[in-house]
Amino acid sequence: MTGTEASASDLSPLLSDADSLENQSPRGLASVSGAVFNICTTMIGAGIMSIPAAVKVLGIVPGFAVMFMIAVLVEVTVEFLLRYTQHGKSTTYAGIMAESFGSLGSLAVQISVMITNLGCLIIYLIIIGDVLCGSQSGGTLHLGVLQEWFGIHWWNSRAYVILFVVLFVMLPLVSLPHMNSLRHSSAISILLAVVFIAISSAMAIYAFCKGKTQNIRLLPDFANQVSVFDLFTAVPVLVTGFCFTVNVHPIRSELSRPSDMRYAVRVSLAISIAIYFSIGFFGYMLFGDSILADILVNFDQNSDSAIGRLVNDTVRLSYAMHLALVFPVINFSLRATIDELLFAKKPVLAGDSWRFAVLTWVVLAISYIIAIVLPNIWYFFQFLGSTTVVCLTFIFPGAIVLRDVHGISTRKDKMMAILVIMLAVLTSIIAIATNLWPVG
Repeated sequence: MTGTEASASDLSPLLSDADSLENQSPRGLASVSGAVFNICTTMIGAGIMSIPAAVKVLGIVPGFAVMFMIAVLVEVTVEFLLRYTQHGKSTTYAGIMAESFGSLGSLAVQISVMITNLGCLIIYLIIIGDVLCGSQSGGTLHLGVLQEWFGIHWWNSRAYVILFVVLFVMLPLVSLPHMNSLRHSSAISILLAVVFIAISSAMAIYAFCKGKTQNIRLLPDFANQVSVFDLFTAVPVLVTGFCFTVNVHPIRSELSRPSDMRYAVRVSLAISIAIYFSIGFFGYMLFGDSILADILVNFDQNSDSAIGRLVNDTVRLSYAMHLALVFPVINFSLRATIDELLFAKKPVLAGDSWRFAVLTWVVLAISYIIAIVLPNIWYFFQFLGSTTVVCLTFIFPGAIVLRDVHGISTRKDKMMAILVIMLAVLTSIIAIATNLWPVG
């Protein structure tokens, strides 16, 4: 296209910066297993807690069908991104959009990444604070683990505890310069997610054997609780659970063979589907219609036995630790995107210790302050799944295929891109409208 050629000089800083971003993560450092761990860690974040609630709205069968369909569409759009990365000059998401749509396309990706990732980091800190320090909703006080163990004191209040976690847990991890350096923490985070699911599943099976499981529905309850429009509000939660496109290029750049990224993506999606299926089914079986948007709140219950209290605390703590280890993976792409936007002509970020430190501290400070000031941002989280996450996961990759600046898209590719964009836009509009103007 003439417009694209004319803006080639404008794109050169973006593309050269894209090469510098790749150089931050020397090729050949990462194994396929490390890539799988990092992709899974990116996906399995706070969204897993709302999976059972989404299954409650959709029903078992439609819920699992929607999960599988989203995973398939995500695999398709990631394949689009990888193919255009291979044929283009850029090695970042923003750079690919710049090749297709100029500086505005790059800016759209950068803003979407920053909003999505910063929102996720804030949510993670709020959830960790809820687990450790408790929360209050509807006039009911839910004690945190530290308050249950030691009583209520100034030092285990939300502000001090989250500050401690940020300084002594988050800061050392986010200070690592390469994504591959997080492979061990990512593996541990996946293990903690498995522990969370294993305990939840065991509790559900035990309740089933005792005849204490809740009634579950295979299909939506249109007769009483659910409208057709409510189904669309559950979809963004599931979409958020499969969002990892922001880390596709940083992870790919560290593999010795970029072609291994396709295999890593498929394995990661299979693992995530298994995890989401498990927690969705067993969590819904355990709590039924009483399940809340945050499943951890359902575990915040007083137990008559020491074993019961230990199980509840283990579930909550394992998930809080999981989120603490997911935090640096999400932070990595956020920091790189901010640097790409603000310092396009500067040298490699990992080689500039002062700039690296400043960006790291600023992101942590903003995340901490907002997590303390805002008591509840679940509506914001839901809107992320309907806006920026949908753009990054579906709309932008589809638009790249339709623009087809490299002439590599087939007719099938373009038809799939149109379908993906239409589904994403329609679902998001209905979800946002239903949240703003509830039906019934």
